[in-house]
Amino acid sequence: MPNETLVSLDLPGLTKLRSGKVREVFDLGETLLFVATDRLSAFDVILPDPIPDKGAVLNQISAFWFQRFRSTPNHFITAEFEKFPEQLQSFREQLAGRSMIVRKTKPLPVECVVRGYLAGSGWKDYQATGEVCGHKLPPGLQLASELPEPIFTPSTKNDAGHDLNIDWTQCWEMIGADVAERVRELSLQIYRAGKEHAASCGIIVADTKFEFGIAGRDLLLIDECLTPDSSRFWPDDTYAPGRSPKSYDKQFVRDYLETLDWDKTSPGPGLPREVIEKTSGKYREAFRRLTNEELAGERGGR
Repeated sequence: MPNETLVSLDLPGLTKLRSGKVREVFDLGETLLFVATDRLSAFDVILPDPIPDKGAVLNQISAFWFQRFRSTPNHFITAEFEKFPEQLQSFREQLAGRSMIVRKTKPLPVECVVRGYLAGSGWKDYQATGEVCGHKLPPGLQLASELPEPIFTPSTKNDAGHDLNIDWTQCWEMIGADVAERVRELSLQIYRAGKEHAASCGIIVADTKFEFGIAGRDLLLIDECLTPDSSRFWPDDTYAPGRSPKSYDKQFVRDYLETLDWDKTSPGPGLPREVIEKTSGKYREAFRRLTNEELAGERGGR
């Protein structure tokens, strides 16, 4: 079977509410259909080359965590295609393995980022100020150093461009003090639980971001959960502070793009076949390690 990828999707008879950087969202009336495509964004630009199996990994790994964290109210209903509404059953080829049914919510306008290690923009901020998003950190930390405690570093949400880090005061001004306290508590709780499970699988969760939404009076974890797109996953057997760790996420693509003469604006450059295949392999390996399962509907990398 040739490698089949999904870049965009329209489903006859269904209203598409939006296309994000990765997901297509359809209105099912009382619920939503989330479809994870194989699109890859880097530096907030959607690249022209899809990554085989990426959408399936994102969808199935989120389903794994949503079910594992049932004690944390979340929007997940089912990712089992056989349980999808009758109106979707003719779209098996497009949907099976890469989609889920979720509750409707009003998303909060903040990204809930938790950092357990120094990397990315956090490392740059620490080098400049000794702080990360208002958190004063001990001197002498290195790139990829583990922090004394995980820290909550919210940001604004932006589907089209760069998210902007905000401080704690700005966070509770945007969503209210009570809700801000609750999402901080939940974000740190979920991160610690995910980090503990991942550690038992040989993976370090360096940082991650969560989203929350309101449904009636309920505050729900939404969107995706501890995926290679929303997190930095590092293999623990090669990890060492002071150097950029290998990763199971799209950092491999970012590192390649940094070698190019590209201004990080759209359109993005094409990716060599080797980079596409290695990235696909990293996503699939992260899924297998974390879930101890085979990826349903896997097609890439054969």
